[in-house]
Amino acid sequence: MVHDREERKPGEWVPLAERMRPRTLDEYLGQEHLLGSGRFLRGLIERGALRSLVLWGPPGTGKTTLARLYAEAVGATFVPLSAVLGGVKQVREAVDGARLRGSMEQRSTLLFIDEIHRFSKSQQDALLPHVERGTITLVGATTENPSFEVNAALLSRTRVLQLRPLGPDHLDALLQRTFDDPERGLGPTPPDLDPEARRALVASADGDARSLLNTLEVAADLAAHAAPAGTPGLITPAVVEEALQKKTLLYDKAGDAHYQVVSAFIKSLRGSDPDAALFYMVRMLEAGEDPLFILRRMVIFASEDIGNADPRALQVATSATEAFRFVGLPEGVLPMTQAATYLATAPKSNSVLMAYGRARKDVLEHGNLPVPRHLVNASTGMMKQMGYGRGYRYPHNFDGHYVVEEYLPDRLRGRRYYEPSSSGLEREIAERLARWRDRGSATEG
Repeated sequence: MVHDREERKPGEWVPLAERMRPRTLDEYLGQEHLLGSGRFLRGLIERGALRSLVLWGPPGTGKTTLARLYAEAVGATFVPLSAVLGGVKQVREAVDGARLRGSMEQRSTLLFIDEIHRFSKSQQDALLPHVERGTITLVGATTENPSFEVNAALLSRTRVLQLRPLGPDHLDALLQRTFDDPERGLGPTPPDLDPEARRALVASADGDARSLLNTLEVAADLAAHAAPAGTPGLITPAVVEEALQKKTLLYDKAGDAHYQVVSAFIKSLRGSDPDAALFYMVRMLEAGEDPLFILRRMVIFASEDIGNADPRALQVATSATEAFRFVGLPEGVLPMTQAATYLATAPKSNSVLMAYGRARKDVLEHGNLPVPRHLVNASTGMMKQMGYGRGYRYPHNFDGHYVVEEYLPDRLRGRRYYEPSSSGLEREIAERLARWRDRGSATEG
């Protein structure tokens, strides 16, 4: 039977992931923050409103399917185009078809461009006039941050919707569907599924429905091949490992093991143990954790637990992130290892974290206090007459490029938020601040 919406030759094999593609919004799993009652996309669908969108999210979260279902729900023609395979010529053909469809059938066209970030600036610019005139409604899909990869002009004419990785419950429900649906799923006599193998399948999918179904399909074939004649076979953890071609580590990214390993990694960095930090980092990587998740944690750590004790720590962490984006896996593990060992062995300070907390407390408690008048630029004659900017002392006009001045609002005079530690470079910062504050105290005296 043909499972896809497009025409296929009789007997042509259709992958499980394609057969199980949702055909209605009721079948669609996840993205409740967009499709739940009262949410943005649900509202558009209920009103029959067609709007240009950019769907941003990791692979296997249903971007293509969501765009197709959106088009069907509002009565528009769905025209797919791949940015990898297509270009300006294909866009022009799609626009011509949309124009003809609109005049002859009074039917709107939703032009879906997969991997829109792969389009060049000129290719993206070619879409602009047609989106502005409403000839097409554009829905682009991307795994990359559209702020960096999509032209600002095009981005300003769309609404960015961020799709989230599917949770374990969503993946488990999808897994169950493949066993319950004899037509689109694993057939009328699917193999049995060991509970531990079930957990391994969900954990290894990493929020990616397509990855889950691809692995399941291979595992089901392996189990059937190894089964005695007349039996459906059994998918075991060993079968899942064979399907994945790697060992399935116990690391459920939404469960306790995930948080325990991440916590151990951070605490090892904080405790200045590079060996333990590397062990937990490699354990996460081998279990399929997104390397960028680990790198983001290291960037945060560089400010939260090191800060100005060694400002280079933040540079190392951000440079490792950029290096990983540039080279990818497997070589990308090397800048990650360099960053982890540097952070673990750097002097530690949480002064930045504490300073932010103190400042935020005052902001929330005191609200919008007026900026001291001498700090406000007198941009008009009336403001000059009212004394704005009067008495401000430009630090570069004074010895040492410092002059005693009050910058906080009057109600917060003398507040101290940032208190440098005695660790690393912060020792020098603390001494410098102490000298400046002593000059301020002497002046007040």
